[in-house]
Amino acid sequence: MPSINHSDFQLEYFNSPQTRLRKARRSQVKFYRMNTRLPDHTSQLASPQQPPDRPHVLLVDDDLEIIQSMRYALESAGFQVSMANDGNAGIALLETISPNLLVLDMMMPKRSGFLVLEQIRRLGLEDLPVIMVTANEGDRHRQYAELLGVSQYLHKPFPMERLIECARRLTSTAGGI
Repeated sequence: MPSINHSDFQLEYFNSPQTRLRKARRSQVKFYRMNTRLPDHTSQLASPQQPPDRPHVLLVDDDLEIIQSMRYALESAGFQVSMANDGNAGIALLETISPNLLVLDMMMPKRSGFLVLEQIRRLGLEDLPVIMVTANEGDRHRQYAELLGVSQYLHKPFPMERLIECARRLTSTAGGI
């Protein structure tokens, strides 16, 4: 039986095209995460260009493309939007602003959507309507979200018209916007 030289195997494995591609993708993701920041929309809250009667939506999601798409759709529909890129930032914003609606991702780094929901319920915000967005198809997660008081549960990907429709219904502004 021929003996295997482990150093040759490691050298061959770590220099393979697939491994180099995986490493390049990981470094691109790390670079993207480190160098991508969500714009701070809290400064827009007191802006004179936004009438105070517009419903205010807080978006909490770690995916930059999704949160930007939701922001664009909601602002185009007449909503005022603030954004946070993780659960901790979302809770911090909730302590400083009073949104009419929270759109919350279930799976996020630092603090999941479930932990955010539990925290905001402890803060006494039981009446705040919440739309939970997730790519998770499990019924167990949906049931737990409903137990925590989620008003609407949307599976990613979803049409932005559905998000706007839910937001209008939950903020009671279907006729106003």
